Formats: sequence, C-alpha cells, structure tokens
Amino acid sequence: MERYVKTRADAPDGFFAAEAAGLRWLADAGGAATARVFDVRHDRIALERIAEVAPTVAAATAFGTALAATHAAGAEAFGSPPPGWRGGIFIGRRPQPADPTPSWGAFYAAQRVEPFVPIAVAAGNLSSTGAEVVARACALIADGAFDDDEPPARLHGDLWAGNVLWSSGGVVLIDPAAHGGHRETDLAMLALFGCPFLDEVLAAYDRARPLGAGWRERVPLHQLHPLAVHAAGHGPSYGRALVDAAGRMLGLR
Repeated sequence: MERYVKTRADAPDGFFAAEAAGLRWLADAGGAATARVFDVRHDRIALERIAEVAPTVAAATAFGTALAATHAAGAEAFGSPPPGWRGGIFIGRRPQPADPTPSWGAFYAAQRVEPFVPIAVAAGNLSSTGAEVVARACALIADGAFDDDEPPARLHGDLWAGNVLWSSGGVVLIDPAAHGGHRETDLAMLALFGCPFLDEVLAAYDRARPLGAGWRERVPLHQLHPLAVHAAGHGPSYGRALVDAAGRMLGLR
C-alpha cells in the first residue's frame, strides 16, 4: 500500500500523535473510512495515500450514512479527546483545548470559539466591536441556550471539503481534530466550505439518524468554530463572517 508522509520540523509536542489518535478513534467507529496510519513520530506521520477520483452521488449518499454511524459511536463527554490521549489537540496548525465538559454550550464557547477571538483581534482580522458581538453570543451559548438532549458525538472536528477525499472505494477522511461534540458542528463545517453533493450527504445522514427540528437554522451557531479559527489567521473576511454568524445566532434567541 502506497504511503504519504507529512512532515513538520517545528511540530509541537503531540502534533502528529494527536492526528493519529483521532484517525484511529474515528476508524474504530466503523462508519466513515479514514486514512490508515502506518507510523507516527514527533515530526512526521506516514499515512495511506488515497488515490482520488471524481465525487459521485452514490459515494455522497454512502458517506452521509457512514458519517451518521461515526457520530453515533459517541464520546465520553463534550470536549473529550480520543481515548488514551491527554492534553490539547490541533485544528490545522493551531492548538485548541480538549477538556471533557458536562454540557455542550459551556464546552463550545470556552474551547472552540473564545480561544481564537483575541488572536483574530490581534491580527487585525476582527474589530473590537465585532469581538463584543461574538462575546455576547458565547455568553448565551455557555449559559446553555442551545443545549439539548443530544449525547456527545464522535466528531471529525475539521470536516471541511479538503479533508473529505473521494476514492474509488468511497469517501476517506483525513486530518481530523477529533473530539466529543455536537454532531451538527461537523455538518455545518461541510456546508461552510462547499462539500460536493452536500444535499445528498445530508439527506442520507438524516435518513440514517434524523436531525433535530430547526437544525438548518442552527447552522450559523455551529459555524462559529471554523469561522473563529479562520478569522485568527486567514484575513478580515472571516472576521466579518464570524460576526455575521454570531449576529444571526443571537437572532435565534
């Protein structure tokens, strides 16, 4: 089996090990396929190389069903990392906390949105006024305004289109920031960055494991995390999008 080796000379402690733990944990769910891990070291990871093909409706439908199974495999708590992993995890090159938390809102605000706001402000990508809007949204989230009876799902955590590879055998996932979270967060990230045949993915997912009422209206809520991450390092357009999403979320309450 052909291998693909990723390297990073300045990798912080646990950078590639966290990725490997996440891939294995997702694979253990028996749902969506993940790239096989061959070897992991401090400064590199060796993975199965995925030969990509054009996306198809059939593959998208199968992926939606499989992703529902991955989420249903669950997690110990909101914010919990893969079993056996200690410490934070990474999204892209950025660290983020992975501390088990009883309630989703408290976890999501404190660990997935707020850590990136001061970075975005310091980078000039988010205004102080915009940061205040995001802070109001986070306060509402942390107070439990959007908590529901959903159990912690086993999330990929960085499920944008670039981490969804279409192979001859179906979709294969790479580069996770795996943790326990709300399943709508993975789906919202798929929507944010243009997953091929997204309607088919979501329809198959909903057939396999029906989504809660109003889930479409909550998409901006669940996009706060990826937008905050991107506002921290990818320009002011993401800062504006973050503020817009926070404002729309506040409008739900």
